[in-house]
Amino acid sequence: MKQFLLVCILVCLAITSFCQYFLRGEIKDEKGRQLERAKILLASKGTTPYYSGNFGAFGILCPYPQDTITVIYDGYELYKKAVNTKIFNEIILKMLPETASLYANKLSSRTTNLEDNGESYFATLGESYSSLIENQFVNAKSYPETGFSLNIDKASYSNLRRFINNGMYVPSNAVRIEEMLNYFDLRVPDAPKPKDSSSFCAASTITSCPWNNQNLLLFLQLQAPKINLNNIPPNNLVLLIDVSGSMDHPTKLPLLQSAFKLLIENLRAEDKVSIVTYGGGVHVALSTTSGNNKQKINNIIDSLYADGDTPGENAIRTAYSIAKANFIPNGNNRIILATDGDFNVGQTTEQELENLVTFQKQSGIFLTCLGVGMGNYKDSKLEVLAKKGNGNFAYIDNIHEAEKILIQEFTKTMYAVAVDAYANVQFNPAVIKKYRLIGFDNKKSAIVDTTSLLEGGEVGSGHNMMAVFELIPTENNNIGENLVGTLNLTFQIPKHTQKIIQKFTIPYQLIAFNEAPSKIKLATAIVMFGSLLRQSKFIKNYTFQDAINLAQASINPANASEQELLQLMQKANNIYNYRKKK
Repeated sequence: MKQFLLVCILVCLAITSFCQYFLRGEIKDEKGRQLERAKILLASKGTTPYYSGNFGAFGILCPYPQDTITVIYDGYELYKKAVNTKIFNEIILKMLPETASLYANKLSSRTTNLEDNGESYFATLGESYSSLIENQFVNAKSYPETGFSLNIDKASYSNLRRFINNGMYVPSNAVRIEEMLNYFDLRVPDAPKPKDSSSFCAASTITSCPWNNQNLLLFLQLQAPKINLNNIPPNNLVLLIDVSGSMDHPTKLPLLQSAFKLLIENLRAEDKVSIVTYGGGVHVALSTTSGNNKQKINNIIDSLYADGDTPGENAIRTAYSIAKANFIPNGNNRIILATDGDFNVGQTTEQELENLVTFQKQSGIFLTCLGVGMGNYKDSKLEVLAKKGNGNFAYIDNIHEAEKILIQEFTKTMYAVAVDAYANVQFNPAVIKKYRLIGFDNKKSAIVDTTSLLEGGEVGSGHNMMAVFELIPTENNNIGENLVGTLNLTFQIPKHTQKIIQKFTIPYQLIAFNEAPSKIKLATAIVMFGSLLRQSKFIKNYTFQDAINLAQASINPANASEQELLQLMQKANNIYNYRKKK
C-alpha cells in the first residue's frame, strides 16, 4: 500500500512539473505609451531574459499559476511584483525624473520672468507655424541670467525665400531670426578655433546699435569642434519619404528624389541605407543596403510616385524599428524624414507627434527633417519632430539648397558633436541695465506652462552659431567694470551621459558700429531684415531700404548666398512698399 501511495505521489509531482501556464499582458508607461523591448525576468526562470514585443505585449510559458515578474526599461523605475497567470496583466512603469523632463514643454530661450506679452501670430494659405512670442527687454538687476538653446536649424531662411520669390508677404511667425543668422557663415576674422574634438570656442563683439544710438548690440559666436574627415563613423541611414498624394508636385517628391540621389553619390561601402515610404500605407521600399550599391538604391528612388493618404505615425514607428535593427554602436544612426508635413492618418496633432518622437529620443537615433512644398506645408509639425527627435530641420525649395544641406554641409547636417547643448548668459548689472535676446522666440504654449524647461539642441560638426542681444547700458557706467557678463555653455558628447560645462567671459570692449568687421555688419543687416519681416516693435523708424544699404556695404560680392540675400531684401522692399502704397 505504501509503495502504491509513493508511486501516486511521484506521478502527481511529475504531472505538476510538466504543467505549463501562460503569463500574458502588456507593458505601458504612465502616459499610455506601449513599451517595446522591455526586459522581463521571472522568478521561476532565474536569469533567463524575455522581452516585450510590438505594442508592449508579452506572453511567456511558466511552470506555476503564480510567479514574480521583474521589468527593466531604460529611463524607468524597476518594476517587481507577484503576478497571476490566469489574468491579463497590465504593467505600468513609472518614469524617472530625467525621463519625465523630456516630455515637458521646452523653451528656445529662458529668463526668470518670462511671460506672455499677448502677441501671437498665425499663418495663412493652409500652412501651419508655431505661435511665437517675441522676447522683451529684461531688467538685468532683477533677472541677470538668461539662456538659449543651441541648434543648427536653418529652415526659416529658405522658407521665407520661397514666399518672397513668389511675391508674397512672409507670415510673421515663419520668421526665426536665429535660423536666418545660422544659415550664413558669419565667423569674424581671427576668431578662436576649438582646441580639441570635445570643446567649443567662443567670441564676442559689442558695438553701438544702428536703430537706437542709446543702446548696444552684443554678438556672441560659438564654434563647434570638427570631426576628423579620416575618422567619420559609418552611417546607418533610414530615408523616410512621404509619397502621399499631396507630394505630387515638382517642388516636392521629384525634388526630393534628385536631392537623395546627391546624398547617395557620396556614401561609402561601410554606410548602410534603408528606404521607408508612406502614402496609402507604409512600405519598406528598400531593405538595408550597402552604400556602394548606388545603382540599386537610385533605382528604388527613381521608382517612387505620389499617391494615397499620409499615415505618418506608422511610418515613423517603422523607420525607428529599422534603424534600431541595424543600429551601429559607434556609428551615425539617423532617420531622414522628407515631407510637406501633412500627416492625416493616425496621430496627427503636434502634441501627439511630439510624444511619439520624444519616446524614441533615448534610443541613440537622430532625426533630420527636410521640409518641402507650398500651400499645405506644416512647418510647426516638422519643427516639433526635429527638436524632440534630437535632430535638425531644414527646408528645401530648390536643388541648390539640397546640395548645400546634403553635400556641402554634410558633416554639419548629419554628424552631431554635441547634444542637449544650451548656453546661459549672466549679465553684469553694473554695466547692463536691460537686455533682450533677438530671436530664439518661444511657443506660446511653452510660455504659459510654468514647468517648461530650456531645451538643449543638437550641434553638428564644425557648426558656427551666433546669438545677438540688444543692450541698454546703465546711466552711470562704472569705468572699473570690465565685464559685460559671463557665458556658460553646457552640452553632452553623443553617447555620453556626463555634462560638460565650458565658461567664457564677455569683456566690455565697445567699438563703433562703423568700425565693426563686415561679418558683424552683415549679421546686423540680417537682424534688421528679420525684424522688419516679423513686424517687430523694436525696429522703429527703420525700413527695408536701410537694411539693404547696410547689406550692400557688408556682403562679399563673390559669395553667392550673400548676393542672394541682398536680392531677397530688394524684392521684399518692393512687395511690402507696393502693398503699403495700395
